[in-house]
Amino acid sequence: MLNKVPEVTIWFWVIKILCTTVGESFADWINMKLGVGLVNTAWIFTAVFVVVLGVQLRLKRYAPFPYWLTVVVVSVTGTLYTDILTDQLNVPLWISSAVFSVLLAVVFGVWWLRERTLSIHSVTTLPRESFYWLAVLVTFALGTATGDWTLELTGWSPGVSVLLPLGLIAAITLLWKFGANPVLSFWLAYILTRPLGANIGDWLASPRVAQPGEPTGLALGTFTTSLIFLGLILATVVYLTVTRSDVTETYDATHTPQVTANPRRERIALAGFGLLAVATGALLVWAHSQPHAGPAPEEDTTSTVHLAPGQAVKKFPSKKVDALKALASTSLKDAQSGNAKGAHAAAQSLRDLWDADQASLQPLDNTGWTFIDAQMDQVLKTFGIDHPNPPMSPAEQEAELRTLLTDMR
Repeated sequence: MLNKVPEVTIWFWVIKILCTTVGESFADWINMKLGVGLVNTAWIFTAVFVVVLGVQLRLKRYAPFPYWLTVVVVSVTGTLYTDILTDQLNVPLWISSAVFSVLLAVVFGVWWLRERTLSIHSVTTLPRESFYWLAVLVTFALGTATGDWTLELTGWSPGVSVLLPLGLIAAITLLWKFGANPVLSFWLAYILTRPLGANIGDWLASPRVAQPGEPTGLALGTFTTSLIFLGLILATVVYLTVTRSDVTETYDATHTPQVTANPRRERIALAGFGLLAVATGALLVWAHSQPHAGPAPEEDTTSTVHLAPGQAVKKFPSKKVDALKALASTSLKDAQSGNAKGAHAAAQSLRDLWDADQASLQPLDNTGWTFIDAQMDQVLKTFGIDHPNPPMSPAEQEAELRTLLTDMR
């Protein structure tokens, strides 16, 4: 069997970052804009992942379209698993990062014990390819957890957050050029492309929030961002299909083999990786100690404006209002039936959709948006979402949800 993984050239890293970015943006669009919900989105992409992975595993050699489609889907799937742990099960990000780090170490350990290699240039059998895709899935989950944890610690804006993974990838590349172990260098960079691509997607899609002295998003929205990057991915895959520049046997036929590894340089580079890790940790500790505004709740959770029922959403698109009302109604029904977990999950999805729609709704009617936003915050407060207080009683949750639905009728 021929190698099932493309040659690692600059094209590999370009399209890998593109796939990560579109995966993040597309998942957000389905989850929040279409109101599908986080868990349902995860189920959808898990099913799609099983199908595309089955097609990929049946192939006898590397083919650009099925391979990169699998990368896109696995990037979304791994991200969703981490998001479920964080948003649905309230698992702290540092715990998720630790768990996925251990899990990845286990995958690599079993892979090595069985195959005696972790090199992607040796993915020529079904067991090795299975280990490869399992490792890729865990790296996306790990990259999501560590990336989000970094933002939680630092409070960096979307634009600034791009710089850390980009700088780390550049440093890893320099150490690899110096003589670092290529397999170790590859997997470290592979993990870091996840937070890099996600941060680029957030920077492009997030609204232009007025924060003096801080870079803001470009307000392209998740749908537009997804379309742009899907187009770039398609163009790149077509190019690779025509030129075959990322096919291993083609690359090997036109390039001289790499020089044998230098053990001394590998040891020095390994020490360099250690210093890089220490420096990154020190940077995060310093950034965490600086004053910064995290995703804390608004101090003023009441509105000084009083509007008649339905007046606040009069200028908003009916489809968007209907999607919000559907989630609020689901949360209310679950709360009434005693399904606390379901009510909490629906309230979180309601929060996500409302936040995602801010850029499009607020310009239409700032007064109406502010009025609903205040009531929305009261609902979230009863569930303990984005607030330090524990969840309130089901009766209080039901009362606030009914008020919200009345305001949006």
